Amino acid sequence: MGNNPNQFNPPKGPNEPQQGPRKPQMRRRGSYIWIIYLIFTGALFYLISANTGSNPKNTQWFEVKEKMIPQGDVEKITFVSNLHKAEVFIKKDSLSKYVNKYFSGKAPKSGPHFIFQVSENFNPEEEFEKARMQLPMDNRFTFNTEERKDYLGTILEWLLFPMLMFGLLWFLMFRPMQKGMGGNGGGGGIFNVGKSQAKLYEKDNNVRVTFKDVAGLEEAKVEVMEIVDFLKNPQKYTALGGKIPKGALLVGPPGTGKTLLAKAVAGEANVPFFSISGSDFVEMFVGVGASRVRDLFKQAKEKAPCIVFIDEIDAVGRARSKNVGFSSNDERENTLNQLLTEMDGFGTNSGVIILAATNRADILDKALMRAGRFDRQIHVDLPEQKERLEIFKVHCAKLKLTEGFDIEFLAKQTPGFSGADIANVCNEAALIAARKNKSAIEKQDFLDAIDRIVGGLERRSKIISPQEKRTIAFHEAGHATVSWLLPNANPLLKVTIIPRGSALGAAWYLPEERQITTTEQMMDEMAATLGGRAAEEIINGRISTGALSDLEKVTKQAYAMVTYFGMSDKVGNISFYDSTGSNGYSVGKPYSEKTAELIDTEAKEFIESAHKKALEVLRENMDGFVRLAELLLEKEVIFSEDLENIFGKRKGEKQCEIS
Repeated sequence: MGNNPNQFNPPKGPNEPQQGPRKPQMRRRGSYIWIIYLIFTGALFYLISANTGSNPKNTQWFEVKEKMIPQGDVEKITFVSNLHKAEVFIKKDSLSKYVNKYFSGKAPKSGPHFIFQVSENFNPEEEFEKARMQLPMDNRFTFNTEERKDYLGTILEWLLFPMLMFGLLWFLMFRPMQKGMGGNGGGGGIFNVGKSQAKLYEKDNNVRVTFKDVAGLEEAKVEVMEIVDFLKNPQKYTALGGKIPKGALLVGPPGTGKTLLAKAVAGEANVPFFSISGSDFVEMFVGVGASRVRDLFKQAKEKAPCIVFIDEIDAVGRARSKNVGFSSNDERENTLNQLLTEMDGFGTNSGVIILAATNRADILDKALMRAGRFDRQIHVDLPEQKERLEIFKVHCAKLKLTEGFDIEFLAKQTPGFSGADIANVCNEAALIAARKNKSAIEKQDFLDAIDRIVGGLERRSKIISPQEKRTIAFHEAGHATVSWLLPNANPLLKVTIIPRGSALGAAWYLPEERQITTTEQMMDEMAATLGGRAAEEIINGRISTGALSDLEKVTKQAYAMVTYFGMSDKVGNISFYDSTGSNGYSVGKPYSEKTAELIDTEAKEFIESAHKKALEVLRENMDGFVRLAELLLEKEVIFSEDLENIFGKRKGEKQCEIS
């Protein structure tokens, strides 16, 4: 762990000869034992093969009696009574007759040459004597009867098999154990189970990610760069009496660049950087997690000043249970307790800065979140249009695009996309262009990539009846009509009736990027979502299962309006939303049965109101609605330009969402 070569070899006294550090001898001794084991096993196999002699061929007593004995080829027959078999020895002079036929041209060294099995009723003395008497006196064979024990099988059972098992255990267990005992830092040994699994990045390690590779995240980069700057220039801050935060927690949705930001810190900071995942602390053995935490901070203190990065810290930092004995995990809680102590306890961790990342900050233990452990929470949110443009520029720099490609157009088309989603779009566009044998990536390739990621792969081979296709067309036309005509609904970008993924039809919307939403906006969005169900009622006079996802969406939205956002007049300005995710000490619903009935009633009224609005819009614009459906049946894919031709222009900004 340390850099002292004499850590395990203290200096001798003045009268004792000084010796250098001893080299571990376990590996050499282990190799000698392994060689001896191989030699012994080989010798045993040689002994077995030497004692075995030639391999006798199976035959029948009938063939021996009718062919071999009358020709005078048999020298001796030995009958093994306890095994009910007989061994036939052929005369040397007659062996040449059988070499090619039975022994593949190679004469065996010794007998027996043939064996045959008999039943328990077989009388060897009677049968052999009868066959002998048919031959002349000077040409008769001899026979004897004996009982035989299988000493060779006993050797194989009691000696060879245990040796093979010992060799296997030696290779799988004892050698890694010796590596751990030999002090050579082997991490796979049983004695190293409590050692930290963190990866260390120093100046020598080429971490090629820098802040230049992190597009967007301007506010997050400022705070993280401040930590790096402190490690580089501590006097700048300490001169004023300031202290650098002991820890910073990166919080944000998946794919927003939290881990990438940490990699950039490792690439920018000229200090040791320890990287570990929260799940690396969790083990099946009791006490291993706490031991690994202690070992991690021990290494960090020896390398201070340094940075320790814990990715997905929610794996070990989840809030401790209040119901001990029912849902608690003692091992995980012990690990968390040790982490809390190491981050801010009686021991000093000067020069050790903790970075952590999670997308579930709401479930972390409150003791972990307090000042002194994680002083700062750095929110890494989904990128806005300007940040998406920067991210696209970073990923498109390695792509071969057409001349004059408008990257800003892609940023406008992808609100709600994370950095990981954008990287996936760029890669998918390159694959699509290569599949079409293009020399450069075009705008349409990116649009196809977005469609594939959001809606799934087109399934043109899926068999759909004409009646079903007509129903799907009117369903999607209902969505498009209502969303286009309602001022607060999400305007449509594209509609298709070609099956994608699990959906039979799909519609892409491009709403404005807003931080707050009014009741009117949510009602219009619900009406647009129910436009498909309303269209089926008007055209077919009956409903189908095609609106399942729409109903699921509006149901969740309606209940959220009542229980979370306080948008119901009857329920009032009450929110049952628990931002902590813990529900405190409550064991059930935080409202009465009467309130629950009221919530159900209000949610149903919201949905019914949106449904009536969708029906009204479709009936008032029946001609345009039918024209749109017929056009969709004809083209299979229609765009916002087609809706402008039918209904006229509408105002609105744009996002990609599937319905």
